[in-house]
Amino acid sequence: MQRRHFLQATAAAAAGLAAPAIAQAKPVKVAIGWINNVEYAGVWLGIENGYFKQEGLDVKTLPGGPNAPPPPVTVASGGAEIGYGNWLPYLDALARGNDFVLVAGTFPVSPLGILSLPGKPILKAADIVGKKILAQGPNERTAIDATLALNNLPKQWEFVPAGFSPEPLLAKAGDGYTAFGTNQAVTLEVKMNMVRGKDFHFTSFDSMGYRYYTNLVFVKRDWLAANRPIVLGYLKGLTRGWMENAKDPAVAAKLCVTKYGADLGLDLKQQTRQNELQIGMLKNPDKPNLPLLVLDKETIAGPMYAAAKASGRDKLPEIDKLCDFSLMEEVHASLKKG
Repeated sequence: MQRRHFLQATAAAAAGLAAPAIAQAKPVKVAIGWINNVEYAGVWLGIENGYFKQEGLDVKTLPGGPNAPPPPVTVASGGAEIGYGNWLPYLDALARGNDFVLVAGTFPVSPLGILSLPGKPILKAADIVGKKILAQGPNERTAIDATLALNNLPKQWEFVPAGFSPEPLLAKAGDGYTAFGTNQAVTLEVKMNMVRGKDFHFTSFDSMGYRYYTNLVFVKRDWLAANRPIVLGYLKGLTRGWMENAKDPAVAAKLCVTKYGADLGLDLKQQTRQNELQIGMLKNPDKPNLPLLVLDKETIAGPMYAAAKASGRDKLPEIDKLCDFSLMEEVHASLKKG
C-alpha cells in the first residue's frame, strides 16, 4: 500500500516536471498620439475585454499630448514597438530616414476642420479667403494652406494663435477656429448647449478636399519582419475592440472617465458624444463596405497623396513600400473563421 502511494506520488511529480510551462504574455508598448481619451476606444476595450491577452499580448500604452514626444520619435528610439501617427507628421518622419511601415488606419475621415459662427459662416474652402482664423499650430496652418491650394484659391487669410479652447471664437477674436468635430465642436454642444448648424457651424477639411487617414498604426519595418505574429495579434485584438465599441459608445466613454483617463478630468457626456460621432468615421466614405482599420490603396494614392503634395511634400514613397496591406487582410480572414 505504502509502495503504491509512493509510486503514484513519484509519477505525479514526474508528470508535473514534464508539463510545459504556461506561456507568458509578450509585453508590447504602444505609443498613442493623444491623451487617454475615447479617441482610442478600440484600444481600451481590447485591453479591458482581454482581446489582446487572448492573442498572447500584454499591451501597455504610452499617452501622447502636447508635452509628450510624438509617437514616431518614441518608436524610432525603441521606447515603443507600435505607434499611432497622423499623415503629414508621419511622412516627415519617413523623410528623416525612419524605416516605418503602415499596417492599419483607424479613421479614414479626418475630424479636423473649422468652427465658425452664423454671422460669418465658413462652409466651403472659398469662405476661408480673407478671414481671420484662430489656429493652434503648424499642422493646422498647413491644413488651411493645403485646402486652399487644392481648391485653386489664394492663400489669403490671417493667422491668429489659439489654444485648445473655442472660447476665443465665441469672443469673436477671429472669424473661424481650427477644431476637431469630435472635440471642440462637441464641447459647444455639451457644455454650452449650442446647436450644430444653427448656433455654430463645423466644416471639416476632409469635406473641402483635404483628406487623410488619422490614427495610422505603424511599426518599424525590421521589427515587423521579426515579429509579424505580434503585430497580427495586436491588430486582431484592436479590431475586436472597435467592433465591440460600435455596440454601445457609452461603455468605452465610461472606461476613459473612470479608469484609463481618470486623472484627466474628462466629461462623460462629452466622451460619449465624441464616441458616437467617431464610430461613423471608421468607415471610408468612398468605400463604406471596407472592413474596419483596412488601409485603402486608392484613397492613399489619390486624395491623401494630393493632400501631401498640396502641403509641399513632393517626394513621396511608393505605396507598396509605405504600407503592408496583407496584415489587416489576414486579421479579417481570421475573424471570419472565428
